[in-house]
Amino acid sequence: MARILLVDDEPSVRAPLVRALQLDGHHVAEATDGADALDKLAHADIGFDLMISDIRMPVMDGIALTLSVAAERPGFPVVLMTGYAEQRERARELEGLVEDVLTKPFPLAEFRAAIRTVLERRGLGG
Repeated sequence: MARILLVDDEPSVRAPLVRALQLDGHHVAEATDGADALDKLAHADIGFDLMISDIRMPVMDGIALTLSVAAERPGFPVVLMTGYAEQRERARELEGLVEDVLTKPFPLAEFRAAIRTVLERRGLGG
């Protein structure tokens, strides 16, 4: 299955998402903000197949993270998540750089289906 980097500053959000992804057989690494994610992407022993990131985070938000990742790894698949309408609007500027923008809160089944769709579209199984 896929190697996924999950980025969210709230442990209470990360934990159930990690469990859901692991239930689907994925290897999941966690990052607490954009800067932490960039560090993990640069120093991971394994390559990642997908990054899932919240938009609103301290230090470096998901928009800045996506732009940075796109500059370093063109075509790398990114899924963004947000609970804020204005952040979702900001994410529209990233068309072509992100696979999907999920609106929080979402049922775990919907989250899992969205990730499965992205991975299948990328030929990474699901």
